[in-house]
Amino acid sequence: MEKWKCTACGFVYDPAVGDPDNGIAPETSFENLPEDWVCPVCGAGKDAFEQI
Repeated sequence: MEKWKCTACGFVYDPAVGDPDNGIAPETSFENLPEDWVCPVCGAGKDAFEQI
């Protein structure tokens, strides 16, 4: 699974880790994140992320 980087702050979403602090289990692909998920660092929406 590919990693995604927030273009606003540089946070990297790693699907292997997920976002457990916000209820996202490990092995959750970026595409399967809820539409209302936001960057846990800066609050930017999914549209601010780019695949790396």
